Amino acid sequence: MSKIDDQQYLRTQQYNTASKLNDRVALHARFSTNAYGWQRWMFEQLALPPTAQVLEVGCGPGWLWFENRQRIPPGWQITLADFSAGMLAEARHNLAGLTQIAFEQADAQQLPFADAAFDAVIANHMLYHVPDRPRALAELRRVLRPGGRFYAATNGSAHMRELRELVQRVDPRLAAWGSAEPRDFTLENGAAQLAPWFGPAELRRYPDGLRVAEAEPLVAFVLSMHVAEHASPQLRAQLLRYVEQAIQAGGPIHISKDAGLFLASAPS
Repeated sequence: MSKIDDQQYLRTQQYNTASKLNDRVALHARFSTNAYGWQRWMFEQLALPPTAQVLEVGCGPGWLWFENRQRIPPGWQITLADFSAGMLAEARHNLAGLTQIAFEQADAQQLPFADAAFDAVIANHMLYHVPDRPRALAELRRVLRPGGRFYAATNGSAHMRELRELVQRVDPRLAAWGSAEPRDFTLENGAAQLAPWFGPAELRRYPDGLRVAEAEPLVAFVLSMHVAEHASPQLRAQLLRYVEQAIQAGGPIHISKDAGLFLASAPS
C-alpha cells in the first residue's frame, strides 16, 4: 500500500470515526502493565508556562485532554486539529464544556494557522501516517513560535513484536500492521527526521507492556487494523480460537511495548 493509498485508507476506513481506534485503546487500557497511563504521562511532559497557546495535530477523539481535563491550566488556549471530521466530532463531544479548547479540521501538511501562532505543538502518535513528512514538519515548525516546544510521540520498531509473531502464525496478512519500514517515523529514526527543523531532540521512553488474559480484546485490536476483506468472520473465528488456546496453554500473553516521546524546540 503506497503512502497516498494509505492516506485514503486512513480517511475512509481507519479514522473516519473512532470505533477502530477505540478497539486498540481498549486493549491498552485493560491490560497495560503500567497502571499510570500513557495520556497522564504524556501530559506531564508538557513543560509549559501557565499561559500558553497549544496546538495538537492529529488529536483524534481528544483523549489527551479528556483524561487530564482537571489538570489543564486555566491560562492555556488549546486548538485541536485533525483531518477527520468524524474524529473532531467525537473530540467535541468528549470535551464539551471546556471553553478553552477550539477545533479545526486540518491536514498537518497544510495548516491553516499563522506563523509563530503557538507556544507548543503536539503530534501524538500520528507522524508515521503523514505521506509527506518533511512538508508536515516544515508546517509544524512554521506555526511554532521561536523557542516554542515540540512534542512528537511514536513507537519503536519492536513495539508489540510478540503480537506480530503470534498473528503471523495464523495469517501473514495480519502481521503487516506492525512492520516498521525505513521511511516510517520511529523511536530509532525520529530524532534524525526532526533535526533539520528543530535541531537536537530529547527522547523519553514510557516503560510499559501488555499482559493479556482474554482473547476477544486482542482479536479486536488486530482486526481493527485491517480492511474488511482481511477481517472476515472466518478469519476472526480462526484467530480467536488460536488466541484462546494460547492463553489456556500458557496463561496470559505477554507483549512488550516500546513507546516514547521526542522533545524539541523551535530555534530562536
